[in-house]
Amino acid sequence: MFESPVYVVTIILALLAFAEFLSLITKAWVPSLLVIMAGYLVLLWGGVLPPDLIPKSALTTVGAVLVGAVITHMGTLIPLQQIKTQYKAILIALTGIVFGAILILVVLSPILGYPTAVAGTGPVTGGLIAYLITTQKLTEAGFDSLIAVAAIVLGLQSLVGLPLANVLLRKYATKMRDRGDFDVPATGMDTSGPGHAGEVDPAVAAGAVLERAPRRSFQLVPAKYQQPSILLFLLFVAASLATWLDALTGLNYGVWALLLGLAGRVLGIFPEKAMEKANAFGFGLIAVIVVIMASISTVTFATVKATIGPAILILVVGAVGIMLGGWLASKIFKWDPLKGMPIALTALFGFPGDFMLCQEVSRSVGRDERERTAIFDELVTPMLVAGFTTVTTASIVVASILVTTL
Repeated sequence: MFESPVYVVTIILALLAFAEFLSLITKAWVPSLLVIMAGYLVLLWGGVLPPDLIPKSALTTVGAVLVGAVITHMGTLIPLQQIKTQYKAILIALTGIVFGAILILVVLSPILGYPTAVAGTGPVTGGLIAYLITTQKLTEAGFDSLIAVAAIVLGLQSLVGLPLANVLLRKYATKMRDRGDFDVPATGMDTSGPGHAGEVDPAVAAGAVLERAPRRSFQLVPAKYQQPSILLFLLFVAASLATWLDALTGLNYGVWALLLGLAGRVLGIFPEKAMEKANAFGFGLIAVIVVIMASISTVTFATVKATIGPAILILVVGAVGIMLGGWLASKIFKWDPLKGMPIALTALFGFPGDFMLCQEVSRSVGRDERERTAIFDELVTPMLVAGFTTVTTASIVVASILVTTL
């Protein structure tokens, strides 16, 4: 059965679809990545899947090739207009992940060892790509046993970040409500539009929030030429250039790909959300997740048992550092720390968890539709911008820098 590639891909996609289904019905409280990695390991350890099935699959090869293009795409996601209006939220989020990384390295390096601390720090500050960059370097440096640390951190991070952010945002919203800050009519999005605090598609609504600024009128590559094949070609040119610059400078290709994506967007070479415009991001993300699955194919139960303690310790210390950084930056920018700390914690869960959290808080704290809409509008933009900044940008930079020190 496993000799046919179509069967292999079907099995892989079945696991991914099941994980996505669980995440959707639990409103992102059960992370899809946790289900994917835990499910895959159970199938491996139970003898259902051979350990070399996914590493040798064609989809893994495709995913490895697509990583550079996906990171370049993430550079085109950076909300340039929102950076101007939400710079305080961005700086609070950045301060949080810097403090988190520093606290992990300073406190845990003497206890767990520097390579172990680095293995967990990259994923703590962000998501998929930070994990991939970290595990690739761990493999190259001969620290294969530490891949389990990064994988556990990646799988469990939202289970730590979401409850903490939930409690803090509820306290902030309740505090504002009780002192009458929402007694005036809400001036945010129309309650019938995509930002409404009710049941809506998170991707559509988040896009509406982040696209309030006017679009670029100039594109170096005109819209009529922004066809899938041309956009994919440009993305792979950027990925190839990033790989060459990595070899030339020693700075990880992830940073270069991110910068090239951002520069291409500014110069009008790439449209916003370039890979989505090429109708390739969904498949690209699935292929990258398969690369993550392949990276843990050699992880045994004994390895997980030995590394789960250090991974949880890294998560706890990292979360404390992120909150401490968020609190300090909030004080500097004269924001309420009850708002600033959850913004920093978006590094641990990102989208769609940040959007869904704003929905849940506004629904539970608001006493009527006017209050619910006002609370949602108060929270959603800084949370989304901070989440995109940490997960798609800052974490890649942090992970890329740290792995060069191994």
